[in-house]
Amino acid sequence: MRIDVKTLPVNEILGDISNSLNTELKNNSGELTVEIPAEIGEGYIRGISFDSGMGYVSYNCKFFQDVEIHFSLNTVHPLKFIFCSEGSVGHCFQNKEKIHNIDTYQNIVVSSNGYDGHILHFKEDVPTHVSSLEIIRSNFAHRSNYDFKDLDPTLKELFKDAVSKKQFFYQGNYSIKAADLMEDINTKDYTGFLRNLFLEGKAFEMLVIQIAQYEDDENGENLPQILRKSDIEKVDYVAKRIQGDLSTNLTVETLAKEAGTNVNKLQEGFKYVYNLTVNKYMQHVKLEAAKDMLKLSEKNISEIVTSIGLNNRSYFSKIFKEKYGVSPKYFLKSKKSLQNEEVEEEQD
Repeated sequence: MRIDVKTLPVNEILGDISNSLNTELKNNSGELTVEIPAEIGEGYIRGISFDSGMGYVSYNCKFFQDVEIHFSLNTVHPLKFIFCSEGSVGHCFQNKEKIHNIDTYQNIVVSSNGYDGHILHFKEDVPTHVSSLEIIRSNFAHRSNYDFKDLDPTLKELFKDAVSKKQFFYQGNYSIKAADLMEDINTKDYTGFLRNLFLEGKAFEMLVIQIAQYEDDENGENLPQILRKSDIEKVDYVAKRIQGDLSTNLTVETLAKEAGTNVNKLQEGFKYVYNLTVNKYMQHVKLEAAKDMLKLSEKNISEIVTSIGLNNRSYFSKIFKEKYGVSPKYFLKSKKSLQNEEVEEEQD
């Protein structure tokens, strides 16, 4: 199946996709959504344009047949930062045969030459989640970009190439930072104006992550032996394992064995992905969960300490205050005071 896109910016791209699939285009305060028709597949394609010249498209779908999306408009194409957090997707330049596969946790940065377009290839029956930052450089240049100071020279030249004089292709190493961000975009429950602001902020955050990933890859000696996809998957497995079992104090040795790696490589992976050791990451996750329980649940401090796998309330209070600047008792007291004020206001 072929879908043709012949317009810009992102909101018009979604319009073309909607017309090709003969389905409704939903608009939520500028965020546009195309639901994949049941006879073609499942999931959605969603996107939004911002005044900065940047747009964001999220392909979160599974097609029941091979699908090609052809971006073939007769003008300069955007600079694209494309990231895959699930499945895989292929990319090739218009009129070129070579297809580059983007695997899970991998990204590409692409710029076509002149008016040449792009083609995205989605494989039959493969659940795929791909995000694409689309930067219209002629518009993006109107921001105060401070001459892209301290940016990698190659990327600096790329951002300034508003008329797309040169074709550019870069395929990056594996990262789950961007995957976590994509998950965050999907799960946060904002609507309307706040959703629009939230998405623009996340789009810029995604751009920062992608640029940092490029610079890390180009400066390969700082990578722990160049992390491979399998290494990143093990870090991701352990992170999710920690998040899903807060009541148990898992050892690094146990987690490494479960993930099928060794302690040193797991620690290197966590340092690279989260800038934390495994134990510090575990502490961070437990404290974030404790803060949410203090804020949202009716549990007392002792119950919360037990639920996150600690048996020393004094130690919990110490590390909580170090992280958040206030004691758990003060945090809980503030919450109760606020609730009492709300009750009094309702009674008045």
